[in-house]
Amino acid sequence: MRVFRYVALAFAVVVAIGVGWVLVPNSLYYQQGRLTPLGLRVNRFMARLFATGIMPGWMPTLEVRRRSGRGMQRQPVVVAAYVGERYLVSMLGPESQWVKNVAAANGAATLIHRKKEHVRLVEVPVPDRAPILQAYLQRAWGARPHFPIPHTAPVEAFADIAADYPVFRIAPTVSTHAHDLTPDP
Repeated sequence: MRVFRYVALAFAVVVAIGVGWVLVPNSLYYQQGRLTPLGLRVNRFMARLFATGIMPGWMPTLEVRRRSGRGMQRQPVVVAAYVGERYLVSMLGPESQWVKNVAAANGAATLIHRKKEHVRLVEVPVPDRAPILQAYLQRAWGARPHFPIPHTAPVEAFADIAADYPVFRIAPTVSTHAHDLTPDP
């Protein structure tokens, strides 16, 4: 019975934060393309929550080494699925800190959703981004206010804004450890 109470409480907190994230004006979380102090606190909480695995599998935490070399940046993200591949999109554009950190790390990152998955993020060329952006907005309702077009817009409309939103394909990392390269018997 005690476990049920904790699960119910966790579910209530998740729902309350999700509803609050949608109903509270976006300007309380972001100003001039950057997180406000409140947005930073909520972002940290959501990153921890996403990493626990409570949320759906397409809502992990992205972990990437900071450019400054001081620790890791953890960011809650929404994974878009398109034609059998998985993608990450920067809703704040190319000036987003995680985008800069991924570039500095040559694409090396980790997705955390109960377990850690080491991945390589490969930037998608601008001409290929439109359908991925459209698929992203179908899942990432919190990102919709950051886009100048509605999520129901045709794919052609997404082509016009594709250069403003970096998109990364999630690729598995290639192991260089000798014990990982030995074939199974």
